[in-house]
Amino acid sequence: MSYAETETASQPDCWRRAAALAGGPEAAALPAAGERIAVVGCGTSYYMALAYAGLREGSGQGESDAFAASEFPFGRTYDRVVALTRSGTTTEVLELLNRLRGTTRTVAVTADPETPVKAAADDLVVLDFADERSVVQTRFATTALTLLRAHLGLHTEQAVADAKTALAEPLPDGLLEAAQFSFLGRGWTVGLAHEAALKMKEASLSWTESYPAMEYRHGPISISTEGTATWMLGEAPEGLAEQVGATGATWVDGPLDPLADLVRVQRLALARAAARGLDPDLPRHLSRSVVLDGS
Repeated sequence: MSYAETETASQPDCWRRAAALAGGPEAAALPAAGERIAVVGCGTSYYMALAYAGLREGSGQGESDAFAASEFPFGRTYDRVVALTRSGTTTEVLELLNRLRGTTRTVAVTADPETPVKAAADDLVVLDFADERSVVQTRFATTALTLLRAHLGLHTEQAVADAKTALAEPLPDGLLEAAQFSFLGRGWTVGLAHEAALKMKEASLSWTESYPAMEYRHGPISISTEGTATWMLGEAPEGLAEQVGATGATWVDGPLDPLADLVRVQRLALARAAARGLDPDLPRHLSRSVVLDGS
């Protein structure tokens, strides 16, 4: 069994631990209601940042922006910047935190406190129990989002139960053979859709795309046909399932919490990797952290 498979299967327990931390002293550095914040990350962490920002602002807890760390707008003023970084060594995140030192309060959510992020951020929240050996992120990303979701008061035990269901139930028929995938989201789940597409690319070299669900009709649906799949994370816009079905594509959705549904996508990515003889722990051209020369 790959590390990625083991780490994917551990998510319900990790989520429970993260939710318990959300009300404790470890989370005191997280944004308070009403603060104007930005959330940053790279790759998977950027997509979790998008989801958190959507949840926070959507629930009326404060203006919340999300950026890839390399695209942060330094001309804007924020009360706090939250950086998501599993490794604590990613060049773009460290450069951003160092540049903000002394001007904007920063907090990093990380899996490894004994890395350069310890000195770069004003505060740390450590999720070392969710660290991973696989290059492909699964449990750290969802555990970090669970912590943030719980801190907003938006996490429920049903999400954990749904994650267990996502791990136990068979995957939808026909997806191992699908030629192309489109992942869709609305509001905070747009970030999950982008992460779902990335996971399929990284682990199984699958052809994937991702969009806000209402945008799918504005061009991307033209790729839908027999042998492709369109997967909705969260509640679908009215009529979209029927419209996609009419193209001959497979429509996938379900009653699970959207974060738990992402676990189903992770399982599919690993299953497709196995079917293709790929090692999801060591995807081609990738490393655990992007550390640029001279950093």
